[in-house]
Amino acid sequence: MSGGLLVAGTTSDAGKSVVTAGICRWLARRGVKVAPFKAQNMSLNSFVTREGAEIGRAQAMQAQAARVEPTALMNPVLLKPGGDRSSQVVLMGRAVGEMSARGYHGGRQERLLSTVTDCLEQLRSTYDAVICEGAGSPAEINLRRTDIVNMGIARAARFPVVVVGDIDRGGVFASFFGTTALLAPEDQELVAGYLVNKFRGDVSLLEPGLDMLRDLTGRPTYGVLPFAHGLGIDEEDGLRVSLRGTVRESAVSPPHGEDVLRVAVCAIPLMSNFTDVDALAAEPGVVVRFVDRAEELADADLVIVPGTRGTVKALAWLRERGLADALRRRAAEGRPVLGICGGYQILGEHIEDEVESRAGQVDALGLLPVRVRFDREKTLARPSGEALGEPVEGYEIHHGVADVRGGEPFLTDGRGTPLDGCRSGAVWGTHWHGSLEGDGFRRRFLAEVARLTGRRFVPAPGTCFAALREEQLDRLGDLIEEHADTDALWRLIESGAPSGLPFVPPGAPAIPVKEAL
Repeated sequence: MSGGLLVAGTTSDAGKSVVTAGICRWLARRGVKVAPFKAQNMSLNSFVTREGAEIGRAQAMQAQAARVEPTALMNPVLLKPGGDRSSQVVLMGRAVGEMSARGYHGGRQERLLSTVTDCLEQLRSTYDAVICEGAGSPAEINLRRTDIVNMGIARAARFPVVVVGDIDRGGVFASFFGTTALLAPEDQELVAGYLVNKFRGDVSLLEPGLDMLRDLTGRPTYGVLPFAHGLGIDEEDGLRVSLRGTVRESAVSPPHGEDVLRVAVCAIPLMSNFTDVDALAAEPGVVVRFVDRAEELADADLVIVPGTRGTVKALAWLRERGLADALRRRAAEGRPVLGICGGYQILGEHIEDEVESRAGQVDALGLLPVRVRFDREKTLARPSGEALGEPVEGYEIHHGVADVRGGEPFLTDGRGTPLDGCRSGAVWGTHWHGSLEGDGFRRRFLAEVARLTGRRFVPAPGTCFAALREEQLDRLGDLIEEHADTDALWRLIESGAPSGLPFVPPGAPAIPVKEAL
C-alpha cells in the first residue's frame, strides 16, 4: 500500500484545492508517482475524463499538477447544486439523480463510504502516494456521522491530516484550535498539525502565535505560505464566487495591437464551468469581467453567456435584468455574442425541458436557429474538430440536445461536416467547453471579434495557454517546496500521524494575558 495525506481546512476556500495541487506538483517533481483524491466534491465546475466520466475540475487540475491522467477514481462523488436545497448526484462519473440535502445526509452518504474507500484503495495500489482533499471543515459536528470526505475517509484509511487555515480572513489561530478541539479523540489522533495560507508580512511576527498554538494543541505548523496572486485556478464552487466587480485580466496587460478587447461574461444563476473564459483572460490586451447589469454590456466587444446548471432559470434572470433585450440589440447591430453550453441553448429559438426545470416548452432568445430538447441521459464526451480553420478540442457536459435549423456550422470535422454549434451573423454558440484553450482557434476567434467591432487589436502570436497553466502549477509546487516543511510532510505521507498526539478538550485554558504580552 502507498502512503497518503488528507489536506483539510478550517473553512471553505481556506486553500485546500491549491495546497493539494501544490503538494502533488512538489511530489511529482521529486519523481514520486502521486495521485489526487477527493471523495465528495460539491461544484458546478466539472470536467470529462478520457473514459467519459464527469469529475470536479479541481481534481482534473490536481491530476495535471501530479502529471497523471484524471480518472473517476479521483472524485467518485460529485454534487452539482441545482438550487439551495437539492443537487444532482454524480457517482463514478455518471449522474444518478437529484437529491435534497436532507435525503443525501439522511442515509445515502453513509452508504457511499464503501464506494469511496474502494476507489482510494485502488489508487493506493497504483500510486506511491495519494493526496486527499477534504471539503469545507472537518469540524462540521452536525454532519460527522455521515462524513465520507474529511475525518471519515482519514479514519478509514488511517491517513494523517494537515489542517489549512486562511490567515488573510483573520482568526486563524482560533480556527485551528477550535477545529481540533471539536473533533472526537479518535479523529484528533490523526490531526498532525497545521498549514497557514495567504500570509502577508513578516513571518517572524507570526512565530510567537505558532509557538503558543503548539503549546495549546501539541501540534506543529508545517509551513506559512505567502499570499500569492493569480493562483485560484479552477475554483470549485461557482455559487460562492463574488461576481460584481470581479475582473480577470491578462498576465501581460499591454495589447499586442493598438486597442484592447473587452469581454463581458453574464453572471447567470448556477453558472458552471466559468473557467472557460480563463484562456481569454490569459491573452495580452484582453480584459474579462463578470457582469449582471444591462448597462455593463455597452462597452463590451464580446459578450459571453456561459454554461449553467439551470438554463431556464438563467433565461428568466436575463429577462428580469434587461440583459436579454441588450443581447438582442447587440445581435441586431452585428456585435459579437458567444454562448457556451447552457448559454448556447439560451441563444436558441426555444427549449423543451422536462428534465432540469420541468418547465416544458420555453421560448429562448431567438438569436440562433436552434431548438433544444433536454434528454434524461447526459452527454459526456471529449470531442475534437475544427473551427475557423484551426483545430479545436473540448469536452461536453449537457442534457440539452440541439436541433440546428440554419446558420453556418461552427465546429466541423475539418471536411465541412457539422459537429456542433452554429453561427448566425455575429452570434456563435457551442456545447463544447474548453474550446478557447486551443491557441490557434482562440487567436482566430479574437481576430474575428476585433474585425467585427472595428478594434485595432491583434492577438499576440506567442501566448500558449497550456504553458501558462503549467507555470501556475509550478508556482504552486514552489510555494510548498519553499515555504513548507517538506521533510516533515514526507514523513507524514510515508509513516502516518505521529503517535501520542495529545487530546485537546474544548474550552482549554486561555493563555494568561501577561504571558501573551
